[in-house]
Amino acid sequence: MAIITRLDRVMADRKITLNELADQVGISLANLSNLKTGKVKAIRFSTLEKICDVLECQPGDILEYQEKKAISRI
Repeated sequence: MAIITRLDRVMADRKITLNELADQVGISLANLSNLKTGKVKAIRFSTLEKICDVLECQPGDILEYQEKKAISRI
């Protein structure tokens, strides 16, 4: 299983830059960049709440569950 971040898509829809979002949310540009590129293993609910508030979206707009495909064995 994998959780995919769709932050880049939501940001593009809202026409907001990474710098602007980082400033409005109050987190570092580096941490937000890592979230955007999917390089994080966790996110605090308080951070997710702030991002959703600024982007006027739901957590499901940013995070997506993607099932790993089963490897067939022959």
